[in-house]
Amino acid sequence: MDPMNDVVTTQDLDSRLEKHRTELTGYCYRMLGSAFEADDAVQDTMVRAWRSFDKFEGRSSLRSWLYRIATNVCLDMLNAGNRRARPMDLTAATPVAQAALNARPEITWLEPVPDGRVLPSVADPAETAVSRESVRLAFVAALQHLPPKQRAVLILREVLAWKASEVAELLETSVASVNSALQRARATIAEHGSRETDTADPLDEEQQKLLERYVAAFEGYDMAALTALLHEDATLSMPPYDLWLQGHDNIVGWMLGVGEVCRGSRLVPVVANGTPAFAHYHPSQSGDGSFDPWALMVIEIVDGKVSGITSFLDTKRWFPLFDLPARLEKE
Repeated sequence: MDPMNDVVTTQDLDSRLEKHRTELTGYCYRMLGSAFEADDAVQDTMVRAWRSFDKFEGRSSLRSWLYRIATNVCLDMLNAGNRRARPMDLTAATPVAQAALNARPEITWLEPVPDGRVLPSVADPAETAVSRESVRLAFVAALQHLPPKQRAVLILREVLAWKASEVAELLETSVASVNSALQRARATIAEHGSRETDTADPLDEEQQKLLERYVAAFEGYDMAALTALLHEDATLSMPPYDLWLQGHDNIVGWMLGVGEVCRGSRLVPVVANGTPAFAHYHPSQSGDGSFDPWALMVIEIVDGKVSGITSFLDTKRWFPLFDLPARLEKE
């Protein structure tokens, strides 16, 4: 790194800082597990950078300096001890016959995020693939099992490809400590991680056809067709409820029971956390044929079948974040 390349004046500081906003948001999202907290952390980082810019002596790059500030902001936020989670991190799977909806506070849950807010455009396909994989719900959930500094080390080393010496300088520790933290973090991720899922990078023809069949089955409420698309051990979860179901028989049983209210819904394709997703609209109670927001549905695909469905039900938070319409008019 050449520090002289980052000597800037306050006149162009705004634009220089903004160039790093997306990648910093991605870093903070992986650290915190919350799209909104990540935005807050990056804004705090920018404010701190502005206020202390006169102390920035150019001994490191502007990017490294911003990451140091962002790391400290995230570590401060994580000192409260809150760990974002998915329903399967908190409870055991429930048979559909015993299913009950128990809501937990918003701060409990790992949050979805639009790709455009956390994944900067890069030319290298391999780098893009790593970035998408590292914002998957399952991976970010696994990160939440790490102590905060181990979390930072793993993200900086394995996702952002920083050198151990650079991470040691950022965290004001030794290279040996960084390597030790990385080893422990890898072991924890291996214990809590999940199988890799297909990312939207983009989808190949077979994956696209799978999603088309999924939409047709869901909108037509064809449970036989839906069952054929699901892995036997597929999961369905619905934050803010801690209930989650496993196995296509339980999922279909839910859909034909409490979930029957979803009959007649419409799905609009989006992308969340590097994977395919849908804005799920429910028939409006107004009776005018329109559709109201119901859930942001994040889909995980493994080996040509759907392995996970996460329906985030707080649409007042998620639909504006994903720039989705507040309703769909009658077709």
